[in-house]
Amino acid sequence: MSDLTPEAEAGLRDVLLDAQKIGFIGTNIPIEDHLTHALGFARAWPGPEPGRMLDLGSGGGLPGLVLAACWPQSTWVLLDARVQRTTFLTKAAGHLGMADRVVARHGRAEEVAREPAYRTTFDGVVARSFGAPPVVAECAGGFLRPGGFLVVSEPPGEDGSRWDHDLELALVGLRRHSHPDGFQVLVQKKACSAHYPRRPSAAAKRPLF
Repeated sequence: MSDLTPEAEAGLRDVLLDAQKIGFIGTNIPIEDHLTHALGFARAWPGPEPGRMLDLGSGGGLPGLVLAACWPQSTWVLLDARVQRTTFLTKAAGHLGMADRVVARHGRAEEVAREPAYRTTFDGVVARSFGAPPVVAECAGGFLRPGGFLVVSEPPGEDGSRWDHDLELALVGLRRHSHPDGFQVLVQKKACSAHYPRRPSAAAKRPLF
């Protein structure tokens, strides 16, 4: 893991093993593969090291905790709708010595994205297994500042065509930027419309595309 110091990698292994034991990340994938995949977000990131970042549906801390260790100048909000997971993430950030710059936030993305402290204030949003493209786009758009990036992990074998909805993406201010192997990168071209994101579950029940 050349992107991480040996100390950071060892700490992350401990945290991710704990997350596996309590079911917050998959047990069918080795920790090494989880780390490698999380670091793929850093390789897909199109700009310099970012500042303020948000992990959408952080779960057991992937990829947010790994990226926070990879980018030591960054600050993070690890957002999850389940309080048990944010409690775990708070303890994990402390274990990794990152409590001063990594905060776990409990809440629904559709609601948190409308709070003034979070609305259009992030350089980047990352998402791994959060939801279908229209749900990810609608939720992420409210967090990103103009010029910020959304980096999404793609399922194996996807060619990027599921994001071929430029008109709908523009409704939340997003535009496709690049498609590195295994990921989709979008740029926030303008601030998200005040209409989005809609109330919880609306994005899934009546998707933009």
